Amino acid sequence: MNTCKVPMPVDDGDGDNRWLSIHNRFLSESKEKDADVIFIGDSIVQALQHTDVWNELFVPLHCLNFGIHRDKIENVLWRIQNGELDNVKPKIIVLHVGTNNYSNTPEEIRDGIVELVEIIKEKHPDVYIVVPTLLPRGQNPNTVRDKLAKVNELLKPALEGRPKVEMVVIDNGFVRADGTISHHDMYDYLLLTNSGCKKAFEPVHELLMQLLADGEIENDLTPSE
Repeated sequence: MNTCKVPMPVDDGDGDNRWLSIHNRFLSESKEKDADVIFIGDSIVQALQHTDVWNELFVPLHCLNFGIHRDKIENVLWRIQNGELDNVKPKIIVLHVGTNNYSNTPEEIRDGIVELVEIIKEKHPDVYIVVPTLLPRGQNPNTVRDKLAKVNELLKPALEGRPKVEMVVIDNGFVRADGTISHHDMYDYLLLTNSGCKKAFEPVHELLMQLLADGEIENDLTPSE
């Protein structure tokens, strides 16, 4: 997926420049706030910030949320290349993007996510990167859901063995025995309800707690100068 050639990935179809305004707000927040954890990505990340799960599990961990509705891999790439991670020193970055790249092949989506991981590592060599799996979407079985499942399958071996890169499974338990997804988990069959957020992001919270605790232990073991 040749995302690097995209100089400005947003067509301002709404005519109000909201996307760029949000990006600029994130630039300001990155300079004004210290964060141990930064979430960056698409509408799944953005919507998480407006749930009880965010307030209960992630606010206490000193998190920033850089999610934008409808973002694709190329959008997040542009945002990273244009300063969103330049003035921060997080311990962990959580990257979730790809569900909106359904016009690409699974292999292209995997390559795009791997490219983002590598670019983040260039900016922050010591940061932990957590990559949650892509969630299923659509009330009934569909080709987009199949494509995203294939991305998860391809992404696992692509990320295995990379230092301080962890993939965490968050897509379990959403597809019922008859192949449908409940509106109690995803109110529009894409974005998560509070109960859906709890199901998806509790594993992320558990991993963050573990990584942050391990980081504290490593700091304690570092010899003083």
